[in-house]
Amino acid sequence: MTPPQVSAAFAFQSEACASLGSPFMGQLMVLFATRKWPDCRVTQRVFDWPGDLGPRAQSVPLRLAGALHALHLQGHPTLAPVYPPQDVHDDDLWDAVCAVLQTDADAIDAWIDSAPQTNEVRRAATLIAVGHMLAERFDLPIRTSELGASGGLNLHWDAYAMRSGDATRGASTPALTLTPDWTGPLPGMGRPIVMERGGVDLNPLDPAQDALRLQAYLWPDQPERLALTRAAIAATGTRVDKGDAIDWLAPRLPHQKGRLHLIYSTIAWQYFPQEKQDLGAALIAKAGATAGEDAPLAWFGMENDGGARGAALTLRLWPGDLTLDLGRADFHGRWIDWRLDAIPR
Repeated sequence: MTPPQVSAAFAFQSEACASLGSPFMGQLMVLFATRKWPDCRVTQRVFDWPGDLGPRAQSVPLRLAGALHALHLQGHPTLAPVYPPQDVHDDDLWDAVCAVLQTDADAIDAWIDSAPQTNEVRRAATLIAVGHMLAERFDLPIRTSELGASGGLNLHWDAYAMRSGDATRGASTPALTLTPDWTGPLPGMGRPIVMERGGVDLNPLDPAQDALRLQAYLWPDQPERLALTRAAIAATGTRVDKGDAIDWLAPRLPHQKGRLHLIYSTIAWQYFPQEKQDLGAALIAKAGATAGEDAPLAWFGMENDGGARGAALTLRLWPGDLTLDLGRADFHGRWIDWRLDAIPR
């Protein structure tokens, strides 16, 4: 019998995936929550998982889904007939998944050792908008510091474009174009110029070597995400540093005259330990206190604030210690509700 904590974790993940536009993942996760699992090593490992295996903790449902998707992306013959774009009955999907759990236990077991890592490229639409606003306000070249950068795909947000209706912001010859459902004013036409970029992650991925992992945690019935990620992998060129985000950031905080420093995170800050969040916020505010018009400091976050709809978009800016509510965005960047067209002077 499936342990209650396992059923609850997969049922919660099913609802989350369905709400984020993945009917297939909703179907797959609810099968894990309600069906009888095969008697095999993978089942035993999941059932005996130490600690909280739910989406708010160790995300075992997404680890397992990622393992299966990785096998599918590599052409697994048992999964091909039941994975998107195929639309199959629950029984057929569950029979195929149960078979793979038994035949490919070694690959699945090794895969679920690691926590899920996504590098959602569609979140870069918010970075493009912020970049335009900062360029309009300060007209200075930008150096960037991304905290929790994963594979570094969003380190190159300035190489992407964002289109809403007939209006486009971002690169003139983009590596990829994002098309979120945008509401609210568009930012000004100031052109951001990134002169230096850096990113850090506790477990950084190398897009050249970890392309499969970057794709496997995307959801099989969302081909647009896969296409954008593959385009970003082809365009990336900056290696993400390995380390603690706040320790890494500290020596980057001294100002450089004639440059704006943009610190940012997209669905990452919330995962830092509370003591690191407190330390990071204090260090950034201390640096901000000495920022000037010729060396401004901007701190942008697209983060979960517990709100009922999507993530909060917040920009804190120095000199002046101005905090701006820029709106909200879908966690995967499908929609953006933007509230400002320019930074107040």
